[in-house]
Amino acid sequence: MPPASISDVLTRRRQLTLGGDADGLADLYAPDAVIEAPFAGPSDSPMRLVGREAIREYARRITASPIRLDSYEVAEIYQTRDPEVVIVEMRGKATVTTTGRAFETTSIQILRIRDGHIVLFRDYANPKVLDDVLEGAQQ
Repeated sequence: MPPASISDVLTRRRQLTLGGDADGLADLYAPDAVIEAPFAGPSDSPMRLVGREAIREYARRITASPIRLDSYEVAEIYQTRDPEVVIVEMRGKATVTTTGRAFETTSIQILRIRDGHIVLFRDYANPKVLDDVLEGAQQ
């Protein structure tokens, strides 16, 4: 059976994310995959995860957090000259379960997908959106 296409991987990622399946999501990544969030982290330092098991641990923490992803859609997909690399415009709606506060977010994501697995995922999102929502949840 041939490896999953980029479209198949993105569809599966959406299903697993909306379903809250942290382990399934981690398994979608290559064993040596890298996730980078250049605009995230404390004091605006970038976040970087290396390896499927680090991704699994992070996905489990996110799944256990008070943020519930209600909808998640790919607004646009741009294929680059490199057949493994796509640029994706994402839109999501979520709710903070502890407060009921809903919010929306957008991001640009760059993914390298090889042999049916994500080997590189860069998420360019505004971390202030999440900071603002979570700050309100802690008051």
